[in-house]
Amino acid sequence: MKLIKVAITALCLLISTQLHAEPVEGKDYRVMDFPQPTSTGKKIEVLEFFFYGCSHCYHLHPYLSDWARKMPKDVEIVYVPTVFNPNWESMAYTYYALQTMGKSHELHDALYKAWNEQHQILAEQSDVSAFVAKNGVDAKQFNDAYTSFGVRSMVMRAKQLQDTYNIRGTPTVVVDGKYVINSLPPDDIIKALNGLIEKARKDRKHK
Repeated sequence: MKLIKVAITALCLLISTQLHAEPVEGKDYRVMDFPQPTSTGKKIEVLEFFFYGCSHCYHLHPYLSDWARKMPKDVEIVYVPTVFNPNWESMAYTYYALQTMGKSHELHDALYKAWNEQHQILAEQSDVSAFVAKNGVDAKQFNDAYTSFGVRSMVMRAKQLQDTYNIRGTPTVVVDGKYVINSLPPDDIIKALNGLIEKARKDRKHK
């Protein structure tokens, strides 16, 4: 009986070690050659580069949303819509237009479902305007925001970030301007994210 207890204890320790194993560079993440400045001040910045029509982003979305609800107080998440071709641009404008209206969080789920469950192609402003109106957003206010200089500047900034971080696919998660996670299953992304936040926390202490 004592040997069984020892074996069970050893197994539990092994499982615990595996669950909390540090992410591996080159396998779970890459390090930026030139770390980038962050926009979140004293908080550790987490960027998610995404596209509403990306099925991988759609599958990560519930994991990341759940994580964001419980993320540490010294961490802030920033969503960055990617634009790999002209048809994606409408979603970048949509995200930032809704953000300026304080509605981006409300329609985040709906936009993912529209593309991935209802197979809607929201590539034109008129289509998006009709969609957000059906979801309780004032169409005129949305269109005004969509075409505003401020939103256009945000989209340009998102494109610059996409180039700076050499984003080649979505979803891609970047921790504190330095650690880049991609090409992992959703649960592994969350594990790597937690490990790299701890790594970023240690980095900041040694600055």
